[in-house]
Amino acid sequence: MSRTLRLRNLSDEEAIQIKKLASSKTQPANLIQRAKVIQLLLDNPRMYVKAAAVLAGFKSPQQAGTWVKRFNEYGLNGLKDHQRSGRPPIHNQDIRSCLISLALQKPFSLGYPFALWTLERLQTAFKQRKGIHLSDSTIWEWLSDEGLKWKRQQSWFHEPEKHDPEFVEKRGQ
Repeated sequence: MSRTLRLRNLSDEEAIQIKKLASSKTQPANLIQRAKVIQLLLDNPRMYVKAAAVLAGFKSPQQAGTWVKRFNEYGLNGLKDHQRSGRPPIHNQDIRSCLISLALQKPFSLGYPFALWTLERLQTAFKQRKGIHLSDSTIWEWLSDEGLKWKRQQSWFHEPEKHDPEFVEKRGQ
């Protein structure tokens, strides 16, 4: 005989957080879907988990039981995905912070004959200083994670007549 899975008693604060999460428009969709199952079970204590899963839009109703068990055990943190295994990072935080520090400094102040970093210049300078080659994508990712964005240099030589109608006369032969 199988046991019926039931939702544990929730505190008022947990109930408010679940309701907020279930109706969220900004949280990840899978987290909202899991919260909807909990909200349905909270609103209808006699509802079965499989029925709540169907109403919440789970493709496989059996999955919802896992999330209810995890919620019963860990609360709201149980609805979040666990850290998954994967390839360990190649470079540690020290390397990352050295790159960010280098990128935030003006190249001219470090003795380089240019005033602005390009991706290639930053990559070369880092390799010279630390002896470590970083791929373009790694540099892009680390800088964007820090909120830094590459700015495109303006060139005033594109369509000069558009900027200065007397350009041709001023330029001379």
